[in-house]
Amino acid sequence: MNPSAETAPAPGSGSERAFFGHPAGLLTIFLLEMWERMSFYGMRALLILFLVEPAAHGGLALDVRTAASIYGLYVGGTYIACLPGGWIGDRVLGAKRTVLAGGVIITLGHILLGLAATPKLFFLGLLVIVLGTGMLKTNAGALVAALYPEGGARRDAGFTIYYIGVNVGGMLGPLIAGALAVRYGWPAGFFAAAVGMAAGVVLFLIGRRRLPNTGAKPDAPVSRGSVAILVAGLAVLFVAVASMLTGAVAPDPTRLAQLATEAVVGVALLFFVYLLAGAGLTAIQRQRVVVVIVLFVASTLFWAGFEQGGSSLNLFAERFTERHLGGHEVPAEWLQSLDSIFIILFGPVFSSLWLMLGRRHLDPPAGAKFALGVGFMAAAFAVMASASHLIAGGAARVGMGWLIATYLLCTWGELSLSPVGMSAVSKLVPERFTGQSIGIFFVSLSLGNLLAGRIAGGIDPNRVGAMPGQFMFIVWFCGICAAALLVLLPLLRRWSHGAD
Repeated sequence: MNPSAETAPAPGSGSERAFFGHPAGLLTIFLLEMWERMSFYGMRALLILFLVEPAAHGGLALDVRTAASIYGLYVGGTYIACLPGGWIGDRVLGAKRTVLAGGVIITLGHILLGLAATPKLFFLGLLVIVLGTGMLKTNAGALVAALYPEGGARRDAGFTIYYIGVNVGGMLGPLIAGALAVRYGWPAGFFAAAVGMAAGVVLFLIGRRRLPNTGAKPDAPVSRGSVAILVAGLAVLFVAVASMLTGAVAPDPTRLAQLATEAVVGVALLFFVYLLAGAGLTAIQRQRVVVVIVLFVASTLFWAGFEQGGSSLNLFAERFTERHLGGHEVPAEWLQSLDSIFIILFGPVFSSLWLMLGRRHLDPPAGAKFALGVGFMAAAFAVMASASHLIAGGAARVGMGWLIATYLLCTWGELSLSPVGMSAVSKLVPERFTGQSIGIFFVSLSLGNLLAGRIAGGIDPNRVGAMPGQFMFIVWFCGICAAALLVLLPLLRRWSHGAD
């Protein structure tokens, strides 16, 4: 890190205010993230529909359980990949070059999806996108933080604008990729995602001179150990991919998802056991770690419900939802834009609500917000249980209002829980463990996505009679979690010792 770059920035270093009163570099990252999310959410909206589509219509004709496992592995893998991606940015390439490399890799992955003539090449494309996303996501956030070395409210406002870019892309992706896939076929939708990410890379290249010099190089000189770890990781990855492509190994996605879930649970358990028993923490610090564990479990269960949006709810939209509007059929993929639209609409409302309560010293603690978020998720799937009950009772299709209400409640849950998660963890753990603990909180998202895939695999649209009970399963575990958080709230507040 170059201290002079922060105290006396050169022109184009990111200090120029040219984007809503913020550094000009924020526009560069805003556009990059907007296009990256456009590509990610565009492909996410297509994925499970493509996997289960009959081969005669260009799909892979997989059963729902296998397709849902692949979906969970893919989305969960993007969060796990953020851990090595952040390490590469910190220790090997620097944030700028890692972001650029990640964008190029994502583009290549989407091109592979569009060109894939075999399932193996398609799955290779998914793996490439996972690796690129892990490199880009964490380091793009680090570049935003580097624009505001002074921290404070301006940094918070900058991240808010950055988050808007995320959701603009999340809104556009399903609309564009979905429309192209419906009109021109699946490859057109995948290529649209490639074009979107390529646009983000080009705009990043044009605007990277506006970014701070602090992201140009690793925080410390590249060590031989770092290079050795990177080479070893690439070698293992190469062997695994070669084994898959040559047929030496034929992985079962359902079994692989189960093993990945068990591995992620093991990593989280080992980390928390270390904090509680081997990190030399004080009694107060250990109590705060217990609070983090409770929030970790709640976050995992929340995302296990939330990620039904791209899997079981996406299938429900295609097969059991009446989507005609004004004489035209709305593509099922378009409903995937609702979450981003609702975030843009209601994000400022929730933000204003927390600020208003804070001014009156009534701002709910993290545990209460988590309970609210998981409670909204339980309510969302109560709506879906009712909708699926109509289908099980003989209705061919239900109106779009059921899914719209479900996505709205999911978004309210996200706005209650997601923004406070990492902030709460960073306050509760000792400073020397902040980075690792935020990383492990990403693991809760990954674990939630893996569980979501396994749950979605059991919600088989071919067994409509079982759907109400399967959606009610999500209602029960989210509802019990919300109730437990409320019961534990006094203890959580006491054990937070003012850090919530």
